[in-house]
Amino acid sequence: MLTSIAISNFAIADNLDLEFKPGMTVISGETGAGKSIMVDALSLCLGGRTDAAVVRYGEKKSDLCATFDISNYPHVYQWLCERDLENEQNCILRRVITKEGRSKAYINGRPCTLADLKEVGSFLVDIHGQHEHQSLLKKSSQRRQLDEFGQLTELSKAVQTEFYQWKKLKDELHNKLNISAAMEAKIQLLTYQADELRQLDLKEGELEELEKEQSFLANIADAQGKAYVANAILKENDEGNVCSLLHHAITQASSIHPQTPALENALEMMNQALIQAEEACASLNQYQDTLEQDPARLTEVENRLSDIYDTARKHKVQPERLLELLADVELELAELSGGEDSIDALKHKEEAAYQQLTSSATLLTEKRMQAKEELAQQVEAQIHGLGMPHARFFIDCQPLDEVTANGFEEIEFMIASNPGQPAQPIRKVASGGELSRISLGIQVVTASTSIIPTLVYDEVDVGISGGIAEVVGRMLRSVGQRGQVFCVTHLAQVAAQGHQHLRVSKEVTDNNTSSKVDRLSDTDRTHEIARLLGGIELTEQTLAHAKEMLGNVHLQ
Repeated sequence: MLTSIAISNFAIADNLDLEFKPGMTVISGETGAGKSIMVDALSLCLGGRTDAAVVRYGEKKSDLCATFDISNYPHVYQWLCERDLENEQNCILRRVITKEGRSKAYINGRPCTLADLKEVGSFLVDIHGQHEHQSLLKKSSQRRQLDEFGQLTELSKAVQTEFYQWKKLKDELHNKLNISAAMEAKIQLLTYQADELRQLDLKEGELEELEKEQSFLANIADAQGKAYVANAILKENDEGNVCSLLHHAITQASSIHPQTPALENALEMMNQALIQAEEACASLNQYQDTLEQDPARLTEVENRLSDIYDTARKHKVQPERLLELLADVELELAELSGGEDSIDALKHKEEAAYQQLTSSATLLTEKRMQAKEELAQQVEAQIHGLGMPHARFFIDCQPLDEVTANGFEEIEFMIASNPGQPAQPIRKVASGGELSRISLGIQVVTASTSIIPTLVYDEVDVGISGGIAEVVGRMLRSVGQRGQVFCVTHLAQVAAQGHQHLRVSKEVTDNNTSSKVDRLSDTDRTHEIARLLGGIELTEQTLAHAKEMLGNVHLQ
């Protein structure tokens, strides 16, 4: 509930610091005194729109701060915790507006967005003014009130959660099915590629070996000729060869006398060269023995290489990357082929989620049907007592073609104000006075189940008087006994029902006008009720009437 509000330099108020209690708090005052200043300031603390005009003339900024006790509202505390904004049992909403029209928002002393301020504010306060400002006109609010009355809030939240879970699966399935045709074509192409690459049956290292063998087989004749020439030069040529020349050189050098170290060294190297030449000749002979032309094998190798090269060109890769390409194709094919399984699995998940959703939504519909009749009867009984004795109140649950996040139906409150008139949505009710009474009747019935702790009525009693005004006052008091109600009023019959009474007045100091708020004592309250009854000039008769009205409230 709202425990205090601090207002600085707002409209004609310079500084107001007020504390509040549970129950019904009445706010009254003369026209132009600023009775709605507190309501307007609270609205801004809850994220309402603002502009520079709200800043008190001559000041740089307005500073507004509302403090709420949320110890009995764990869902608000949880919301704060999720955003690291918690502060034990309090929720402090602050708004600062500069004379240039800029504003800053704070929750528990920490900067926040206006959206956050609005969201948490919607959990804490419901402000009812004339016609368009009433949340009652929104279908979402009407649905919430019906669900709260029927204790269906948790079931309604479950339906909403299940709907978005199902919607996510449905969208995912839709996206996968949309690409399935293209995926099938891709699978066919990859399957063809994989089959062709598998048929090639290329082995690791085979290409390199084939290229070496092909080079060897293609050059055997040339190798044979060159090996023969080399061998002849070394030894086989009778007309002169390396070995015979080395023999002759050794013979000549050996016959030189005397032998010197240099000569001995030369002889040793020539002997080694002779040995190396003879060994080279033996190796050449062995090599020549291996050189046997095999045209059939050469053809076989060249055909195999041709197949490999052709396949590489077809798939636009280098021949040495064919095995890597096969691995990539097989991997992608495995992933895509598994897509059918994932689609089937996703279908099963989507169908299961839809069944769960429709089951919960069907149960919600059944319980709403039960709750709407009882709520309509109770609201109708209340508005009959508010001067609309012939009014009929209905709750229309219009079936939808398909399930939504809110269930299988759209909820709308309907009213037939007079006999013979068709029922119409309450949002189309032209009379602000009628709408106020309908709203009040609904609030009285649903107050005990509402999760919003503070209700504010800003002159909702416009257009009523006399006995009906007294009934309205009693209803507001009844709502206040189960929570917290603020009522800005000009009717004595309503004001007399309050648990607390605040009076707003204007005072002029040094040519400066400012609003002043006083908490009234019993005596002051009697005079204020008398003023509301009879005007500025108080008479013994109006004072006596005021005392009687207040006395009757205490006897209730």
